[in-house]
Amino acid sequence: MDDYLARIGNLIRDARKHRGWTQSQLADVLATSQSAVNRIERGHQNLSLEMLARIGEALDSEIVSLGAGPTHLRVTGPTTLSGAIDVKSSKNAGVALLCASLLNRGRTTLRRVARIEEVNRLLEVLASMGVQTRWLNDDNDLEIVPPAELDLDRIDVEAARRTRSVIMFLGPLLHRHDTFELPYAGGCDLGTRTVEPHMAALRPFGLEVKATEGSYHATVNRAVSPARPIVLTERGDTVTENALLAAARHDGVTVIRNASPNYMVQDLCFFLEKLGVRIDGVGTTTLHVHGSPQIDVDVDYAPSEDPIEAMSLLAAAIVTRSEITIRRVPIEFLEIELALLEEMGFRYDRSEEYVAANGRTRLVDLTTHHSVLQAPLDKIHPMPFPGLNIDNLPFFAVIAAVAEGQTLLHDWVYENRAIYLTELTKLGASVKLLDPHRVMIEGPTRWRGAEIVCPPALRPAVVILLAMLACRGTSVLRSVYVINRGYEDLATRLNALGASIETFRDI
Repeated sequence: MDDYLARIGNLIRDARKHRGWTQSQLADVLATSQSAVNRIERGHQNLSLEMLARIGEALDSEIVSLGAGPTHLRVTGPTTLSGAIDVKSSKNAGVALLCASLLNRGRTTLRRVARIEEVNRLLEVLASMGVQTRWLNDDNDLEIVPPAELDLDRIDVEAARRTRSVIMFLGPLLHRHDTFELPYAGGCDLGTRTVEPHMAALRPFGLEVKATEGSYHATVNRAVSPARPIVLTERGDTVTENALLAAARHDGVTVIRNASPNYMVQDLCFFLEKLGVRIDGVGTTTLHVHGSPQIDVDVDYAPSEDPIEAMSLLAAAIVTRSEITIRRVPIEFLEIELALLEEMGFRYDRSEEYVAANGRTRLVDLTTHHSVLQAPLDKIHPMPFPGLNIDNLPFFAVIAAVAEGQTLLHDWVYENRAIYLTELTKLGASVKLLDPHRVMIEGPTRWRGAEIVCPPALRPAVVILLAMLACRGTSVLRSVYVINRGYEDLATRLNALGASIETFRDI
């Protein structure tokens, strides 16, 4: 193996030198560190086909581009997990902070940023606009340095259309340009999600947007500013973030009502405060934002951990009837979910609270215990924070499948997502679609392996992967790019707990 890795490393080194790149330049393209590239070239780093394909594409080298097609996962089960795992930093906070970095003319350093495809796409968009970004180390610390003027004419349209988060550029850009264009936002296929709530939140700042020919065409009237509180018609996370980003550089006090107090919004508020923006009411539905028209500071911030990933790991433990310790869980944003699980019979231990690196978010360590679950008496449905998180609802599908009795899930927000949960029937679960928003699940389930194409929605895709951990035999989940949009090395990290998941490509 060592000889094989050394030969691959030599090929990569030669291809890099032929292209005239330094190790640091290759590292930047791969969204990794120079030390990692050095280890690869010396044959001291195990390489997946996924990484080989990325290197081959970067270096335009046929030698190392073997298998450069969609990535699939092969899962062998049933699995019993054991050990401990740390929750990664918040994906949704990370993308919001990348957008917020456009407010700052100084250097922004973000700590422990999730290296996921959603972040990669945003970094590609930022780079195309002239923003300098670089990974500082293997701890995923990221440095962002904006140019004096953004070059929006050269924006990477393809990358922008592969992420919905680019819509949060509207708030920062309206302070920098009188007119600009952004490509349509993409991301998960969850049905029609109108952008009108964003437009309504930003019109008081003079922003008008017309959607034509695949782009948002924006114009800003500098004579317009918020004359009264902005009342959001939808308590959405990204809508609230866009309003905050617009208010951050508004010269005056902006009042935002019906604001989301969810985890990523709080992280954004904490970051904006580091930029010198005073915000009263963080964690509530009414925010008073004291804007700072000029922001030019060197700032260092660590986004908190991801409660949705924590819920994913809880679901993995429950479906495999395993005892694991999940460290660095942002408990404030999982208390409703845990209370519901307790009603169903879930048993766990919980450590004393401690503070996250941002100095604000409360964390705990959770240790799961093998539990016999009963279906809840009432339906399970999401609500805006502090209710059950909309992104955590799909995990209750796989949890309900191992509980005794019938569970009704009501996903009232998205008109398509509940449909994807019926894919669990291919693995042996009893999931009946009542209408586009509701499914009835009856357990317990005798899981069996199957081959499934990944649904185009992030959380249902992960739910299917977690169910495969409990299945007898071999299962295959095909085309898992959507999972990589929101999770960093999920298969590798589950394998560290005892799972048997192999990443492969069709060759």
